[in-house]
Parts: sequence; C-alpha cells; structure tokens
Amino acid sequence: MAADRKLIRSGCNLRFFAYLCKLEYHSDLNQKMTNQKKIAILGSTGSIGAQTLEVIAQYPELFKATVLIAGTRVDTLIQQAIKFLPEWAIIADTSLYWKLRDALEPLGIKTAAGQDAINDSMNLDCFDTVVTATVGYSGLTPTLRAIKASKKIALANKETLVVAGDIVCKALEQSPSTMLPVDSEHSAIYQCLVGESPERVRRIIITASGGPFRKLTPQQIEEVTVRDALHHPNWQMGAKITIDSATMLNKAFEIIEARWLFNMRPDQIEPIVHPQSVVHSMVEFMDGAVKAQLGIPDMKLPIRYALGETFRLDAPEEHLDFDRYGTLTFEKPDEKKFPCITLAAHALTRGGNTACVINAANEIAVKAFLNEKIKFTQIYPLITETLAQIQFIASPTYDDYVACNAESRAKASEIAEKLSFNK
Repeated sequence: MAADRKLIRSGCNLRFFAYLCKLEYHSDLNQKMTNQKKIAILGSTGSIGAQTLEVIAQYPELFKATVLIAGTRVDTLIQQAIKFLPEWAIIADTSLYWKLRDALEPLGIKTAAGQDAINDSMNLDCFDTVVTATVGYSGLTPTLRAIKASKKIALANKETLVVAGDIVCKALEQSPSTMLPVDSEHSAIYQCLVGESPERVRRIIITASGGPFRKLTPQQIEEVTVRDALHHPNWQMGAKITIDSATMLNKAFEIIEARWLFNMRPDQIEPIVHPQSVVHSMVEFMDGAVKAQLGIPDMKLPIRYALGETFRLDAPEEHLDFDRYGTLTFEKPDEKKFPCITLAAHALTRGGNTACVINAANEIAVKAFLNEKIKFTQIYPLITETLAQIQFIASPTYDDYVACNAESRAKASEIAEKLSFNK
C-alpha cells in the first residue's frame, strides 16, 4: 500500500485510494478466513485478556487462542482452557502448577509454570500474534522476547513502553515484529493517523474521563475509600488500572506511551478531560484540522481493530447512539487535585530510568492503598519520595532497568510501611 499512501498524502485521487482500500480489505479478510490467526494472550484472566477471548469467540473462523498465560487465577485459566482448547496454558505462580497440569493435560493441553516458562513461551511456533494484557512491569521481558521472535504485538501493557520505551523501540527496529496499540486512546490516535504524514501533525490530544473524583474537593479526596476509587464512572477495568485512572497516573503513563508509539516530542502530547468517554483521543494537524475517533466505552473495539490489523470487523455490541449524549464536554485536568498527571512531563524531560522508578513505586503504592495501608492521597508522595531516593541513570541498559525496578519496589515498600503508621 506504499503507492496508496503516496496518493493520500498528495491529496490526489482519494476515491481511487478508497477503492483500493476496499479491495485490499475484502481480499485480506478472505485470506484470513482460510488462514486462521493464532493468538497468545499474556494475562488471559484479566479484564483485557477476558475481553480478547470474547472477541476471538465472536470470530472463530479468523482467530484461534493457542497460548493462554495467567498470573495466579488458576481456576479461571482452567475454565478458559477447557472452553478454548489452546495448545499451551501457563501459570506464573509455580505453586499452582500441579492443579493446572492435572486439570488440563488429560485434555491434551500442554502446561507450564513460572516467569521463565512465560518468557520462553514467546518463542513457541504455535502463535503469530501476542496480546500483552498483563498489568505492570511484568510485561516487559516477554514483550522483548516476542519482538526478538518476530511476533506481532497487540500492546495492552502500557508499562512496557513506560519503563523501557527506548529499548523496546530499538528492538522493534531490528526485528520484522510489528506493534499495534490496544489502549483505547492510542488505538484512537493510530486510527486518526492512518493515511497521514507524521510530519504534518501539530499535536496529539489524549482524552481522560477524569475518574470518579473529578468533582470532589481536595478535602473530600482526602477521605475517599478503596471502594470509592474502584467505582469508575464509565469503564469496567481491573483494580490496578482503575486506581491509576482515579489518580490520573494512568494518563501520565499514556502520555509516555504515546511519545514512544508515535515518535512525538513531549510538547506535542496533551491530556484533556472528557467525562463522557465518547471521544477516545484526537490528532490536530498543521492546517488546523482535528481528527477524532468516537465510540462507546468498550475495549472490544480497539482489541478487534488490533487483532484484525486495522481491518474493521463487524461488531455485534451496542453502537454509539448520539441521542443519548446531549453534550460532549472537555476541560483541562486539575493538576493540583491530581498531581500524578504531572509525572509524565517529569519523566519525559528527565529521561533515563525516571519512568521506571515511577512505575515501580506506583505498583507498590496502589497495592498498599488497595490493602488499606495508605490513603489515596499518599500515593503521589510515596512515588516522589521513592524518586528522590533512587539513583538516576541517564542511559540505562536492560539490566539497569531490571535492577532499578527491584530497587525501586524495595524502597517504595519501606516508605509505604512508614506511611502506614502515620495514617
């Protein structure tokens, strides 16, 4: 389609370009019907993993789940494996291996356990695409292994690029592997950029719902509970990402992710609060035009788009009904109430291992909050205190990132313990 992109960039013969796209779409779809795409899901029992399996079930002629990988939810993994009959089922927690093996090996499903087994599974020949739907730092190493093995990546684990975007991008440059975003915001940006010249982009505008505490005063936020924070107004997500959404650190991470995915300068990426979660993100071009991708708050849309490699498959779910939305509103994020969003600019300006420290400290802080050991408002100071105590590395290697993650988690755990006595 290189010639087609040349046509679209020149602004010439757009109707012919659309016709070519239509022909390629139908031709490729027919090919997919006979060449079923084999998919591994890293984090199959989480929210994104489970929704990916729902999408696979909707298109059995196009997709087959051949590797399912989970962390600790062995019962759910067993149920998924019985239903989808993958070639492999792998659990991170080695203490649960025997339960997994006894349930699945009589069905002819191979089993394994442990982080090394997960990393090694990225070299299996039984899949061509991996959906990285695990949460946090744990997605980094298997994603790098998948890139080295020339797999296609459907990226739902934003922390992979947050922690080590430089290393991941270098690995992609040296591999035929491709990466498509699954996050709704980055999928929206990708869709807006299709057919456009990157050099004609003025800015990327990443939308945020504002979370459950958007209308609360700082004094009210001081008293919020775990239950309050887990009650997101628009999206159904896992606990960790729901808390990140409430602090707006999730948006900071998405800004960092966008910098690496789309090769943009930090000053070209802006967040904006859009409470209705209908506009998933926007791109402004040099001529002043703004493209936006709209849809209902449903992660199956970006999952479907990534698995179909940008081909738009029919959706059986509810469609966007504009009659339900009298007004679509936008506002600047309140950095005083939600200081975590400022960590994006800090990480991108300072560079090095800064984002790695922020991510590690946040994982510990969110866990401490969910366990009711610290307050919601102590998440940000826990992260900044950890940053202050970890040595800065300007050009970290992969081994530096591994060591930095471990050291940052240990330091953040110490700080969380101190904070827990001062609640």
